[in-house]
Amino acid sequence: MPKKGKEKNTLNKAKHKKLMDRKKNKLRKEKQLRKDRLKEILKKASQSKENLLDNE
Repeated sequence: MPKKGKEKNTLNKAKHKKLMDRKKNKLRKEKQLRKDRLKEILKKASQSKENLLDNE
């Protein structure tokens, strides 16, 4: 026999899921930014290495 009235925990679950999704998205975004920065650094390093070899 089901309980009468409002369900007990659905609001908290929804809020928690929303917060956890935000956290996961933030971590994904930061990870992608780190990857992109590293790619840029490697690109600049390889370009400067090529320039040094060309100048010799």
